[in-house]
Amino acid sequence: MSSDLIREDRHVAQARDVCLRLLAARARSRAELERKLADKGYDEAVRTEVLDRLVAVGLLNDQQFAHDWVRQQHSRSGKVGAALAHGLRAHGVAEEDAQAAMEQLDPEQREGRARELVQRKLGRSSDSVDPSDQRLVGRLVGMLARRGYDSGLALRVVRSELAVLSAG
Repeated sequence: MSSDLIREDRHVAQARDVCLRLLAARARSRAELERKLADKGYDEAVRTEVLDRLVAVGLLNDQQFAHDWVRQQHSRSGKVGAALAHGLRAHGVAEEDAQAAMEQLDPEQREGRARELVQRKLGRSSDSVDPSDQRLVGRLVGMLARRGYDSGLALRVVRSELAVLSAG
């Protein structure tokens, strides 16, 4: 075997080990691993070989990564819509995989999570809440908007939660 083949095999093994260490820490997209390997100086042929092999054995799957990431971000921070799309783009997930992953959140889930976020925010100061306070409404709608909720849903949820709070 020539020394070039041995050197290439060693580079492939090292690149594979880098990827496996990164994947052991947390799930990653193919683009993230591609960037990490490029930053470490691995050439394109080595990167492609390693990443294709990880896909083939099921350790790397952008569709599953996107699905899990959307579910986790929605559950943990209440993100939806544009906020999720932005995050998936930052991870290098293809548009069709991102869209499919975001479609797993149905409208009832989104509205329910928006209500939870508003209730949690209001729970800290519910005794001093004035439902007609437009600054409060604006802050709550803004909080939901930053998480990707559309303004119509955000306003409807905020008004509804403030009405419940003032009636109770």
